[in-house]
Amino acid sequence: MRLPRPSSLNSLMLTGFALVSIPLLLGVVIAATKVRNLSEESATLVRSGVQTTHYTQQLFQQIAPIERSAKLYQVLNDPGLLDVYGDSRERLLATLASIETTAADQEHAVQLQAIRNSLRRIDAALLSPTPASPEVIRDAVDAVQPMWQAAFALTAATGEQVETGLSRLQQSTSDTQKYLFWQSAVLILLTAMLVGVFTFLLMRPIRQIDLAISQLGKGTFSKSIAVRGPVDLVNLGRQLEWLRVRLLELAQERNRFLRHMSHELKTPLASIREGTELLMDGAVGELDSAQREVTTILRDNGIKLQQLIENLLEFSAWQARHAGLEISEFRLRPLIKSALETHQLTLLAQRVHLDLKVQDIELHADRAKLKLILDNLLSNALKYSPRGGTIFIHAKADKDQLVLDVADTGPGISKDERSAIFDAFYSGRAPVSGHLKGTGIGLSVVSEFVQAHGGSIEILDGMFPGAHFRVRLPLAPALEGEPA
Repeated sequence: MRLPRPSSLNSLMLTGFALVSIPLLLGVVIAATKVRNLSEESATLVRSGVQTTHYTQQLFQQIAPIERSAKLYQVLNDPGLLDVYGDSRERLLATLASIETTAADQEHAVQLQAIRNSLRRIDAALLSPTPASPEVIRDAVDAVQPMWQAAFALTAATGEQVETGLSRLQQSTSDTQKYLFWQSAVLILLTAMLVGVFTFLLMRPIRQIDLAISQLGKGTFSKSIAVRGPVDLVNLGRQLEWLRVRLLELAQERNRFLRHMSHELKTPLASIREGTELLMDGAVGELDSAQREVTTILRDNGIKLQQLIENLLEFSAWQARHAGLEISEFRLRPLIKSALETHQLTLLAQRVHLDLKVQDIELHADRAKLKLILDNLLSNALKYSPRGGTIFIHAKADKDQLVLDVADTGPGISKDERSAIFDAFYSGRAPVSGHLKGTGIGLSVVSEFVQAHGGSIEILDGMFPGAHFRVRLPLAPALEGEPA
């Protein structure tokens, strides 16, 4: 079962914003709830402490008149003092009830009960229907002292209760801080992961489209374009694939046109060359020096024109044959040896020395195309190397890439020529030292085959005296069927 996925770029972005925002909003709500709970707890603690302290202060104010009334009644035996005692007693009972409601803990309950017990002893003497004996009144006066002790104990218990509440509040504050810290860390990590996921989901099809456009811009039409992602980007990928197919068809149409035109041109050109050769051989009479010079010009330019037509035919046939890669596994040294054997006679004729530093690397590539890359680079080096010069061929593995250097001791390549050196049929302006007939396709083949393998080619300066080409190819390039 596949989870539903956003169908468009806008829905993907909105989904991403929503999923990133939800944890942040949840974190804010949780943090606000924690802070509110701490605020309520601190407010409750302050309110309870203030009320309990206020009531314990009232106890001292209310025990004093009770004690005074009891002692005066003991001395004066004045019934009017009983009314004063009764009023003080009612206020004391109300205060005790308030304290019992506000501070309902064991220590407060014990001291409140002690005050009530002392108050009963005083009641037994002062509120008795019959006159109390001096011993009972004395016991009532003695009962006031435990009331004072209980009141002081209540004050201490209230202070201890406040301290305990403050400690608990501090612990709660510390726990909340830790909780919010870890919550923030988790939210930051989660948000970063979500941002990373949606960035990948968003950038992957964009990179695929960018790579596809880059390939089309370089004229590489062999790799199919497949874009994965939102529907609108997938549709854009389909349009690019349609454009690739259309451009490939146009290229094939161009090649067919070139082949047809080249064949059509070869017939009259052959007649022109044959007539020129007859003139050179004196078939219509001996030629003077001026006529022979003109005839030589016609013959040489006819040969050049025929060579151009053959190059066009060969280039068109090459593009028709080599639309894709045929990946196989092989070693590099035997391939370079095979390419050198092809040019062995020319190397001997021009007395060119070889500087070989080649690692025996195992490759997964198109063997025929890589051999053609070597053939063209060697042909170019032989073409511009002086007699007795040196051609350098170095190859090594650099991580997951093959680094191939082919250089010579010729005049090199000027800066202003480098932008066109890989164009088909471009001929450099440097003087040609050798007399090698190349493949006729030029360095454009090298560039296209290197790009087909997912590699790169560049011209370097400083390491060798002449032209220096560096080719980078992956040791195991991606197959055509794999998505871009």
